Amino acid sequence: MLKQRVISGLAGLPIVIAAVWFDTPLPWFTVLVAAWGLLAVWEFYKLGAMTGAQPLTYFGLVLTLLFIISPSFKYELTLPLLLTLTIMVPLICLLGNSRKEGSFNSWMWTLAGILYVGWLMSYLVALRGITPPLLGRNWTFLALFTTFASDTAAFFVGRALGKHRLAPRISPGKTWEGAIGGALGAALVSAGFMLPTPLQLPLSLANAVIIGLLVGIFGQLGDLVESLLKRNVGAKDSGRLMPGHGGALDRVDSVVFAVVVVYYYVIWVI
Repeated sequence: MLKQRVISGLAGLPIVIAAVWFDTPLPWFTVLVAAWGLLAVWEFYKLGAMTGAQPLTYFGLVLTLLFIISPSFKYELTLPLLLTLTIMVPLICLLGNSRKEGSFNSWMWTLAGILYVGWLMSYLVALRGITPPLLGRNWTFLALFTTFASDTAAFFVGRALGKHRLAPRISPGKTWEGAIGGALGAALVSAGFMLPTPLQLPLSLANAVIIGLLVGIFGQLGDLVESLLKRNVGAKDSGRLMPGHGGALDRVDSVVFAVVVVYYYVIWVI
């Protein structure tokens, strides 16, 4: 299991790095996030179907894609328009559903998939789009690498030292020791972006540590949220796309919470 986890992670890392680094002749990172988001929301709707709901999967796929790429549109009403479509269109479609029982449950699953996956993953594209482009690139690397560091540190510290369960009714394997280790690991990697390298960012030590700790905390909260979702539908993983890691949704659960924190910290504080 651990061997599969390491191999899968190392195999995917160069693809992510290349997609973030190069933005010509296509916005490769946007393409990667969009493709991954579609896989993730597809898995989300499969989880919904396990509860008996009938989410509007294809509509959800289209709106998820539009949300993810929406930061590339400069039209100021793009987001309100997408939100309106997300709420209204599924309700209208469900009027024609022959199975009236559970219609609002299906609507909620449709809505949740678009917002949870599409809207939150759009922050990845928005962060990469911060100008100047090199700054956006480096902030994206910080968000991703600190999240990866948090996940990795939490996993190994939890295995080595974990004794006190963090949320036994949601994710029995997670411990307070692992959570603290994850937050500290994220803070350490975040501080590394102060060093004079091509990835250097205009960070004070205080801001670097705060961002790292926030990523460590919110990333693990995102992980717990998806664990709660899977526990409610009786699934262990959202899919089998990455051996040792689970599905596409399993690999963005912590990222989507962490990147929102990084984006707003950069916009409001930095």
